[in-house]
Amino acid sequence: MVKGTVGAFLCVSLALFAIVAADDPYRFFTWNVTYGTIYPLGVPQGILINGQFPGPDIYSVTNDNLIISVFNSLDEPFLISWDGVQNRRNSYEDGVWGTTCPIPPGKNFTYILQVKDQIGSFYYFPSLGFHKAAGGFGGIRILSRPLIPVPFATPANDYTVLIGDWYKQNHTALKGILDSGHKLPFPDGVLINGRGSGASFTVEQGKTYRLRISNVGLQNSLNFRIQGHTLTLVEVEGTHTLQSTYSSLDVHVGQSYSVLVTADQPPKDYYIVVSTRFTSQVLTSTGVLHYSNSAGPVSGPIPGGPTIEIDWSLNQARSVRMNLTASGPRPNPQGSYHYGLINTTRTIRLQNSAGQVNGKQRYAVNSVSFIPADTPLKIADYFNIGGVFRVGSISDNPTGGGIYLDTSVMGADYRAFIEIVFENPEDIVQSWHLDGYNFFVVGMDGGTWSPASRSQYNLRDAIFRCTAQVYPNSWTAIYVALDNVGMWNLRSEFWARQYLGQQFYLRVYTTSTSLRDEYPIPKNALLCGRAQGRRTRPL
Repeated sequence: MVKGTVGAFLCVSLALFAIVAADDPYRFFTWNVTYGTIYPLGVPQGILINGQFPGPDIYSVTNDNLIISVFNSLDEPFLISWDGVQNRRNSYEDGVWGTTCPIPPGKNFTYILQVKDQIGSFYYFPSLGFHKAAGGFGGIRILSRPLIPVPFATPANDYTVLIGDWYKQNHTALKGILDSGHKLPFPDGVLINGRGSGASFTVEQGKTYRLRISNVGLQNSLNFRIQGHTLTLVEVEGTHTLQSTYSSLDVHVGQSYSVLVTADQPPKDYYIVVSTRFTSQVLTSTGVLHYSNSAGPVSGPIPGGPTIEIDWSLNQARSVRMNLTASGPRPNPQGSYHYGLINTTRTIRLQNSAGQVNGKQRYAVNSVSFIPADTPLKIADYFNIGGVFRVGSISDNPTGGGIYLDTSVMGADYRAFIEIVFENPEDIVQSWHLDGYNFFVVGMDGGTWSPASRSQYNLRDAIFRCTAQVYPNSWTAIYVALDNVGMWNLRSEFWARQYLGQQFYLRVYTTSTSLRDEYPIPKNALLCGRAQGRRTRPL
């Protein structure tokens, strides 16, 4: 009987994993998601993964298959999304409400991901409600395959550095504020790896270290710096960069950067500083770069950084460029794809706005404030369930009209090469993320975008990333090759804005049913809403 049970389990397991590449390695993870007591700012709250806050890092290599079994021990539904992992041909695994049914309380779900043709630094986070304000996030690193050259020497160690703003109020209280139609108050502090102060990283004198810095916070751009040390930028969200050196680095919400830091100073401890940008009240958190042969603790004033200077940040952003000669996930140089020579077939202009609907605060894109449907859009699409969403429910251009509610879905053709212009007429720094893709950030500037703005585009070595900032009363333009079929979330990473409607879904569609273009629905997919009671595919 035991032998039969084991055999049946193996058959089911093989069936589940058959859709991913059989020749690439598998990595297995088992996570238990619980509430737990943590004290990042002296107030107990938190969502833990395997008892950890932040959650455990995911270590992987290009093309690895990641089998992540998530047990939801919370008292409410839960989802994890993988910020920057492209889930190629497989948006069902993206872990946002538009693609994936939540894991019910007391149940589990196994994500089956492949980090196909990717390298770099990313993170995962809980995507439902306001869970992100309670933790449940962690780092993702995708290493190059052994024979693929990397444009810098192997560092002595490799650290994940998760930074973000934080509230003393728990996630249910914050969600309640938004549900009642109000804006969130200013955050209470800033965390470094889950701590309001005291995060420490040990280095040996004379050696070089890699820091993978991700802003996993809710709304604020942050500046990162280390007392007495410079930061050499080497990678941004899966792209090797020109190796520019900075005294400090702006990391906008949702973004990830890799820097090299050399322990080349006298042996003591040095401040690591993270502070808010573009805020009238500056929140600051400190950690410690600890030399293993340190002669003393941190000393001297905490090094200052930029505060409200927009031009400083804009100029730094423009200096972040692709290393054209370095290899990416494949051995060919990153610059071998000449994006600047490809004609775009469509221009989409997206303008963010804020306002009230029925007396409650809402946020919108091209006047549409997104409301979730009762069924994940991708699952409704697969089963051809009508009345869940309508393709074309958001315009390609700003309408100039008032904000209204809809389940906004924009259609797009598979293999099209398009231009998207993010227009920000507000006095905030906006941050936009597109699931399933990286894109070329070809231009950004103040004022109003017009076709004449294309004359200043960088058509040679623009950074290729998945999250881009837009400065106040400014625009940012990107080029995207739509080579990944699926239903993909395009959202503000300003989490209250995302929650109150500043997002939509890009349906990249083909009539092809070939596995070369898109995988079918996972056999173990959870079904909910109007899809409940249907069958995926037989195991």
